[in-house]
Amino acid sequence: MDIHKILKQLPHRYPFLLVDRVLEVEKGKSIKALKNVSVNEPQFTGHFPHRPVFPGVLQLEALAQAAALLAFDTLGTSPDDNTVYYFAGIDGARFKRPVEPGDQLILEVSLERMKAGMFKFKGVSRVDGEVACEAELMCAMRKIA
Repeated sequence: MDIHKILKQLPHRYPFLLVDRVLEVEKGKSIKALKNVSVNEPQFTGHFPHRPVFPGVLQLEALAQAAALLAFDTLGTSPDDNTVYYFAGIDGARFKRPVEPGDQLILEVSLERMKAGMFKFKGVSRVDGEVACEAELMCAMRKIA
């Protein structure tokens, strides 16, 4: 899935769109996506000026965006103006290595369970095969009035 299809599936836009490409998707099971980390991104002016590091919370958000793409693919739907996809919880988040400009963050998310618009995922991000971040994510898909 290229950036054009991602933009149709996710409401996020620069500077908050954190998935550049989907490499693999297995409907109802897993997704593998990537985020190219560029020194031109706005968070690096303040995090940290002397040694830029991609924030852990943005790694979690990138995993959640990949999870949303998996959820929409699993359900065979696309988001609309009446649907919102919320981040509902994070458990067991661990950060194993810093992510720096020039790195390619590989996002691997697997669907653990879904019921009544609630989804639980296991997410792992890697750089050069080395775990950077891992967490269990809960997301909720809801209709808005």
